[in-house]
Amino acid sequence: MPESSSRNKKKTEKVKVEKTPKRPRTTSRVWVAPLMLFCWLVGLAWLVVFYIAGDKIPLMNDLGNWNLLIGMGLIAVGFVVSTQWV
Repeated sequence: MPESSSRNKKKTEKVKVEKTPKRPRTTSRVWVAPLMLFCWLVGLAWLVVFYIAGDKIPLMNDLGNWNLLIGMGLIAVGFVVSTQWV
């Protein structure tokens, strides 16, 4: 009876590659989470205030639909900060 081809293959030697140890961080990244949450919450609050009372606040009334860009922009900045690309 013929043998399967997997039995005929020679076992190759696995070469162990030594990994270089990772260097510890030299800077602290404790600012990322607070800044991310701040941007998200301020952006969300900006949008909520714009929709609820935007016509009664002079600055928001003058900006018009730019308020959407400001609120969404703050939320987007929060996402960028969350990935530490800044």
